[in-house]
Amino acid sequence: MLKRVSILLMVSILISLLGFTSGVLAQDATEVDFMTFSGSGSNLEYLNQMKEEFEKENPEIKINIMTVGYEDYFVNLQTKIAGGMAPDVYELNYENFVTYAKKNVLKELDTVIDQNEFDKSQLNEKALNAFQINDNQYGLPFSFSNVVMFYNEELFDQAGVDYPDSDWKWDDSLAAAKQIRDLGQHIYGIYQPVTFWEFYKMVEQNGGSIIDEQKKEFVINSPQNIKTLEYMIDRVQESNVMPTEAQLSGMQDWDLFKSGRVGMIVTGIWAFPDFAKNIDFEWDIAVEPGNTQKATHFFANGLVMNKKTDKSSEAFKWMSFLSASKEAAEIRVESGWELPAITDQEILSDYTEITPPENRKAVFESLNYLVTPPVIEQFAEMSDIINQQIQAARDGLKTPAEALNEAQTQLESTIEIN
Repeated sequence: MLKRVSILLMVSILISLLGFTSGVLAQDATEVDFMTFSGSGSNLEYLNQMKEEFEKENPEIKINIMTVGYEDYFVNLQTKIAGGMAPDVYELNYENFVTYAKKNVLKELDTVIDQNEFDKSQLNEKALNAFQINDNQYGLPFSFSNVVMFYNEELFDQAGVDYPDSDWKWDDSLAAAKQIRDLGQHIYGIYQPVTFWEFYKMVEQNGGSIIDEQKKEFVINSPQNIKTLEYMIDRVQESNVMPTEAQLSGMQDWDLFKSGRVGMIVTGIWAFPDFAKNIDFEWDIAVEPGNTQKATHFFANGLVMNKKTDKSSEAFKWMSFLSASKEAAEIRVESGWELPAITDQEILSDYTEITPPENRKAVFESLNYLVTPPVIEQFAEMSDIINQQIQAARDGLKTPAEALNEAQTQLESTIEIN
């Protein structure tokens, strides 16, 4: 009996010791603070799944996730940075990444990458390079989305027009749009918003730019840019293959496409889940046509490190896991939460096999032509000025040349590029 009690006592002591040791280990784990806007809403579920997978593999690191709505995110972040309370790792969209890098608050990552023997070939080269400044790496891609051209196969069939392919140019899409427009009074050929975001990309498709190559002067009223805006406006006012604001009558572009009333729409791949669920006609996608060259949107969110963090190794492990790990990538693909910028063909092939659309490979083909917006410190002011002027042209209040000349004057008098 005494022997049995002794054995039970020893077991109890061992259990207590193991519990104590476990508690010490948990307390000694390095805590990494991560601030994000992507984790808001339903996506927080997927982000927590990534955290769980990471902490299983790295029990010595504990991740503290802080989520802030996008509307309040940057005010909150700037306050933390100014107060010396910046998180170890945080999320930035591309436009703000450049601004924060210029403020000298981000840690340069090349040394940390080497120390951790991180294989950069795991990531799409263009996506990775988007988070460089002067050839130095200051961030890793967290996720990306891009824009393609969606098309209604049934309207193309009715108009007797071949489906779009990656060789199409502006003239091809305009010709198809005109034939589809002829199908009926309330049927339109194409919808592509006349906004800054579409304009800067289409300028690139026509060999133009918003800022000169030396990044010192605005060149928004160049001949190529005027021609680009004329093309965009003529689709609304002259051929009317694209509806005016009055013809839309408040209908949103996605609803126009889902109702079967427009042959083509240029929009983001984030429309896939909605269209797959709510469209009862056959549709597919193609790489967006260009003119003198192709250019496609690239919307990216990046992961950056606080320059003053004293946990650079642990912080980088978390960053690289979110950016390049198979586990995180699979969670993204399965959930439909944007796309990982990885090169793992096995995971990417799983994505391309999901239908509709049949031609999901166009998503990755578009990466060969990505362009990023001209980013300056006064980005919001620049985009507002351009938006106001090109929309005045869209509504017939100014000619394209008048609108861009006025934009040039306002930009030069209001904004210093350097």
